[in-house]
Amino acid sequence: MSKRLRFEKWEGLGNDFVVLTASPELDVRPELARMLCDRRRGIGADGVLLVDARDRAARPRMVVLNADGSRPEMCGNGLRCVAAYLADAGWPADLTVETDAGPRRCQVSASRGGVEVTIEMGRARTGEPLEVVLDGATHRFAQVDVGNPHAITFAPFDEPLVDRLGPVVAGAVPGGTNVEFCRMVDGPVTQPVGIEVVVWERGVGRTLACGTGACAVAAAACAEGRARYDVPLPIRLPGGELEVTVARDQALRMRGPARRAFSGELEVP
Repeated sequence: MSKRLRFEKWEGLGNDFVVLTASPELDVRPELARMLCDRRRGIGADGVLLVDARDRAARPRMVVLNADGSRPEMCGNGLRCVAAYLADAGWPADLTVETDAGPRRCQVSASRGGVEVTIEMGRARTGEPLEVVLDGATHRFAQVDVGNPHAITFAPFDEPLVDRLGPVVAGAVPGGTNVEFCRMVDGPVTQPVGIEVVVWERGVGRTLACGTGACAVAAAACAEGRARYDVPLPIRLPGGELEVTVARDQALRMRGPARRAFSGELEVP
């Protein structure tokens, strides 16, 4: 017997999500996430965000499911959307949200054209370099964990290489990893250097933006001397720009937009 499922659709720089409110009747299994994210037969999204805010005396919680039904530890763009969603529902503009990667403090503020959310993203942890061979060529990636894993390269790339190498790198480590292809960009004299990033996200493929990926890229750039610590760094993704600040102790702060696209109901099995 089918039932009506109420949802909201949110996006952060084009990284889009189906937002659901947790209830005893709602069981979000991988197959439901895949159906909801289907861009032809469902709502269409990069992932599902399940928000449990039933107990006002406790911290709200976010659970993320990718478009393929897998459950990542963290999603920065998704968390901005959840923080804005909660603030719109009457929660404080300064709040802490529990995630599978741990608690994250969020600050929601109005901005020209919408809502901006600043998130304390925890600390970056750098692992051993990752080497992947494709067509006889060795490609080297820095590995940075920001609550979820990322493989980052500043080597020259083109669009076909992203589509060929991205899925290979994503599957090269147990549990998978997100992959960022990066290009340094010189900004105006009064601005810090920016970084252009193309993302291949595990369980999704190419996405217009990745908040945790932007944080991992900024941390890698600072560690390699490509950018400065304690200075806001513009990370330019296909869907728009995020601002990331990396402290010398590897603490990360991310700022960027979140927007409700629409809300509705869908009939589901």
